[in-house]
Amino acid sequence: MIKVITYGTFDLMHHGHINILKRAKDLGDYLVVGLSTDEFNAVKGKAAYHSYEERKLLLEAIKYVDEVIPERDWGQKVNDIKVHQIDIFVMGSDWEGKFNELSEHCDVIYLPRTEGISTTKIKTDLLNRK
Repeated sequence: MIKVITYGTFDLMHHGHINILKRAKDLGDYLVVGLSTDEFNAVKGKAAYHSYEERKLLLEAIKYVDEVIPERDWGQKVNDIKVHQIDIFVMGSDWEGKFNELSEHCDVIYLPRTEGISTTKIKTDLLNRK
């Protein structure tokens, strides 16, 4: 069985999220998603609209996702790869090169983002409608 892992906040779920999850799952048989906790988002200077538990519930309902684990800090990825016996680490292409050091533990693949959509764009568009 080929196991794949990806990470993110996955707030304000949109078709770009679904596309990257589907393409990640297409690379293997089992997809693990490391979901940023509310506390970790605060460290990153991010504020999610939905709580960790709400975002986790949404991710678990997506047919491409087999397991959701908490992402609590930047340094946990190597341990997650070992504990979950991961073969492929996947991130969006906007992170290209940032996780190449993980290639000594598994394959590292950067997937292109869906054009024209992001959580930041949704937030900006909503603000501009006022």
